[in-house]
Amino acid sequence: MKVLVANLGSTSFKYQLLDMSDETSLARGAVDRIGEPSSRCTVSIGDWSDSRQQSVPDHGVAVEACLQQLTDPERGCLKSASEVSAIGFKAVHGGRISGVHVVDESVLEAMAEMNAAAPAHNPPYIAAMRALARRVAGIPLVAAFETGFHRTIPEAWQSYAIPQEWTETLNIRKWGFHGASHRYIATRMAELLERDDARVISCHLGGSSSLCAIRGGQSVATTMGMTPQTGLPQNNRVGDFDPFALPLIMQHTGESLEEVLGRLANECGLLGLSGLSADIRDVEAAAAEGNARCQRALDVYVAEIRRHLGGMLVALGGADAICFTAGIGENGAEIRREVCRNLESLGIEVDADKNASPQTNERGEATIHTADSRTEVWIVPTNEELIVARQCCQVLEQDPA
Repeated sequence: MKVLVANLGSTSFKYQLLDMSDETSLARGAVDRIGEPSSRCTVSIGDWSDSRQQSVPDHGVAVEACLQQLTDPERGCLKSASEVSAIGFKAVHGGRISGVHVVDESVLEAMAEMNAAAPAHNPPYIAAMRALARRVAGIPLVAAFETGFHRTIPEAWQSYAIPQEWTETLNIRKWGFHGASHRYIATRMAELLERDDARVISCHLGGSSSLCAIRGGQSVATTMGMTPQTGLPQNNRVGDFDPFALPLIMQHTGESLEEVLGRLANECGLLGLSGLSADIRDVEAAAAEGNARCQRALDVYVAEIRRHLGGMLVALGGADAICFTAGIGENGAEIRREVCRNLESLGIEVDADKNASPQTNERGEATIHTADSRTEVWIVPTNEELIVARQCCQVLEQDPA
C-alpha cells in the first residue's frame, strides 16, 4: 500500500509518498504559491529531483501536478496514480470528531465548527480537501486528527474550570495537538528503551512547540489546550495568556476583539518578544551580539518549557526519558542545555560535550545524558508522516470500501 501524506498551507502543498510494505519513503515534494499566476512544483525521488513552473489554481490541481511528476515515465516512482491507496492529512481540530476518519461531508462539517479555534489550520484544510475530493475522486482522503493521541489524558488534566454546559455543548476542553509527533516519539522511545511501560516526556520544540507526558505509550498530559495558540510561546503565537487582559488591550489600542486575537496569533511569541524575528536562529544570533530583547525572548521560552516540564514530571511521577524533537529540539543545543540546567536533583543531568556535538546514529538519534543521570535524555527526529500513513492503513483496512 502506498500513501501520500499531505501537509497543507493556504497557498502550499507539501507531501511525502511512503510505501507501507516496508515503511520506506519513495518521494518528497511540494507545490508553492498555489493560486498565483505561476506556481512551482518540486519533487525528489532518490537522487533525482525535478522543479517546474505551471499554473496551479487550487490544491486539487496541485495534487494532479504532483502525481504527474511521480508518474514521470523516465524518473517517476509510480506507474500510475492508481497505485496511491490514500491521501492522508495531519488534520488539526475536529472538535467532536477525533481519531482517524475517511473524509466525508460530516467530517468537514465538524472541522468547520472549530474554525474559530484553529483559524490558521482548519479553513485551508477544508478548502483543500473539498478541491481534492473533486479532482482525485478515486483516491480516499483520510484525516488523522492531532487531538486523537491525547484522548487518553485523564479528565482532571483535560478539563477547564468552567460551567459544565460549555464543555458539553461547545467542546471546550484541553484537546492537545502535535499528536502525530508525540505518538511517534512514544512508539520510537518504547523501541529504544526496550520497554512498553516507560515514562517519557516528549519535547516537540519548533516553530510550534508543545510538551507531552507519556506513560506506557499513552498521553497523560500535554501543554496545548483548547487551541494551538495555547501552551508554550510559539514562533509568532502567544501561548498561555490571561483572557482578562483583552479588554485592557482593546481599550488602549482601539482595536476590535478580532483584531487583538489576530495579533495574539500572528505577532506574539518569539516575534513579539524579540521585536526581530519569529525564527529562533535569528533571535539566538542577535542575543549573542548583545540584543537584550532577543535574550529576554529566549529566557521566556526556556522558562516556560521548564515550568511545563515540571508539570510533566509530576504527572508521571518522574521520567525514564526526556526526548527532544522537531527543529529546535533536534538542533538547538543551547536550548536543550538551558532547559536541563541545574536539574541534577531531579535526576536529570546532560553531558555538555554530548549535547554540543551529539553522536547520532543512522536515524539521527543520540543520547546526551551523563552516565550518572537517572533520567535518559535523547534527541530523536520525529516522523509525523509515517504515523499518518500508518493510521491511513489502519482505517482503510477496517473500512476497505
